[in-house]
Amino acid sequence: MEKQKLQLLKEIRKLIDHNDLENLKSKLNATENYLLADIIEILEPEKQVVVFRLLDKDTALEVFEYIEVDIQQDLLQNFTDERAIEFFKGLEPDDRAALMGELPAKVAKDLLLSLSKKERDLTNLVLGYEVGTAGHIMTPKYISFKRGMTVQSALDKIREVADKVETIYHLYVTDSTRKLEGMIELKSLITADPKTMIETIMYQDPISVDYDVKDEVVAKLLQDSDLLAVPITDKEHRLLGVVTVDDAMDVLEEDAIDRDLTNAGFLEFSRKETDRSKVLTSGKLWEIWRVRVPFLIITLIGGILAGFVIEGFEETLAAVTALAFFIPVVMDMGGNVGTQSSTIFTRALALGHINFKRFIKQWGKEVLVGFTMGIMLGIAAGAIAFVWQGDFRLAFVITNAILFTITIATALGFMVPYIMLKIGADQAAASAPFITTIKDITGLLIYFLLAALLLS
Repeated sequence: MEKQKLQLLKEIRKLIDHNDLENLKSKLNATENYLLADIIEILEPEKQVVVFRLLDKDTALEVFEYIEVDIQQDLLQNFTDERAIEFFKGLEPDDRAALMGELPAKVAKDLLLSLSKKERDLTNLVLGYEVGTAGHIMTPKYISFKRGMTVQSALDKIREVADKVETIYHLYVTDSTRKLEGMIELKSLITADPKTMIETIMYQDPISVDYDVKDEVVAKLLQDSDLLAVPITDKEHRLLGVVTVDDAMDVLEEDAIDRDLTNAGFLEFSRKETDRSKVLTSGKLWEIWRVRVPFLIITLIGGILAGFVIEGFEETLAAVTALAFFIPVVMDMGGNVGTQSSTIFTRALALGHINFKRFIKQWGKEVLVGFTMGIMLGIAAGAIAFVWQGDFRLAFVITNAILFTITIATALGFMVPYIMLKIGADQAAASAPFITTIKDITGLLIYFLLAALLLS
């Protein structure tokens, strides 16, 4: 399946790049809706809009419902107003409510006003319930009957409204005040005598859930039972709507992801990093200074200290002037390796590959990688130094200086951002200055100490 999806993605991208819209349209409309949804979620935003423009209207609406809410939100903002309204109207009230949560206020308002009064009222009804509760994920579109109705009358009503509701497999019976009294399965209704009263074939006191119950509780109830939907009621047991099994599965999937992320510490990490990123990219000038400047001052001080280190070995440097030629090599190799390691750490952390409980083991492996790279690169640099200067002792100093500098840089590249996270500092702004400062001072010390010992 993944191979098929990858091949299809390549074909769609190629057709879009070559502006071959006719063949692209044929390819898209011949693809399964769920597969198209997966492809669209991967495509770039401008290509997503192209794909939707070429889909048949009914297909486009079905595919749109398969797509994750955050992608739906982005798409609506990239569509023309008319197209956005068309997709918004095609959704169920509960899906609209989920979609509107993160949309800009003006966009959400315009979309809501585009609905008919009935659909707007239904959507507002769902929006009125707290996020994370049964009321917020229920659909207020369901089929219910009043006592005293015959099976034939019930079947006639189903034919009239079946295409306007999300599920018809579970049907409900209420009294004149809309209080829930019973539930009828569609199979039982179809097989019953048309003249039979519906209350004689309904299940008395069916399972129901209050609107303020947590959505994961409702989802778990549906998962553990053989029901395809569960009715949602108010405190007086009046029927408000139903939560269907597909909505329940979405909740369970999101809950499982959140639980895994929380257990690993990534959910809190993601929230903090999102807040910090907003400040650094969209914050006021003084807010950005407050985060970045203190760490750059540390780098400035570190650079001055590195200058003192060089001054301290002035006599060694004067005696062997060739040492000066290799200072940039030692410092740059350490800086590049340290940055590389810290970037690898950050990406691994974001993808969930860093396990805080086993961090020392992962850190040890990174140090080992640094040591082996230091040997290879140190020998290469030493060979060049020997060919260039013809001094074996100088080559030995260069080899060992680069070996130790790269090993220290990789150790710092993993350890510094880890410590920044532990103490609650902004590791994106703090890691590089700390790594650079420590690496420069230690790298130069090692370099000149070796030179003083071996070249005096």
